[in-house]
Amino acid sequence: MCREARRRRVTFAIRPLGDADADAAVALWHEVGLTRPWNDPHADFARALATWPELLLGAFADEAADGEVLVGTVLGGYDGHRGWVYYLASAPSHRGAGIGRALMAEIERRLEAQGCPKLQLMVRSDNTSVLAFYDHLGYAVNEVAVLGKRLIAD
Repeated sequence: MCREARRRRVTFAIRPLGDADADAAVALWHEVGLTRPWNDPHADFARALATWPELLLGAFADEAADGEVLVGTVLGGYDGHRGWVYYLASAPSHRGAGIGRALMAEIERRLEAQGCPKLQLMVRSDNTSVLAFYDHLGYAVNEVAVLGKRLIAD
């Protein structure tokens, strides 16, 4: 699938990520500030690939000098009740090209095809620009507390 950007002319294709894409994906996640010291992003990538390989997606731009370059990622999950989105990222060098919007549309399409009735995601409350992005896509803030418990220390 190829998308032509509206604001910035970038042609990119969205496809599932594989083992060979792990380092590039993790580098992108570091670049955009999605990683945290208590999570091993390589382990997250490997777990996603083992669990939901069809929901671990990358956007690739064909850069003449560099060949195919990973410029965006998204990870979806579905537990039979709700879908979740993680690691939505677009390369700062390619922002404004519609990559994030296209990745969200594709993950929504794939989850809906699996029968997923509701999609949720988490955004840190101080990340106002990302909250505005999701608001523009029709997502609303739910007044819930998200609780967690670590089962495996990375």
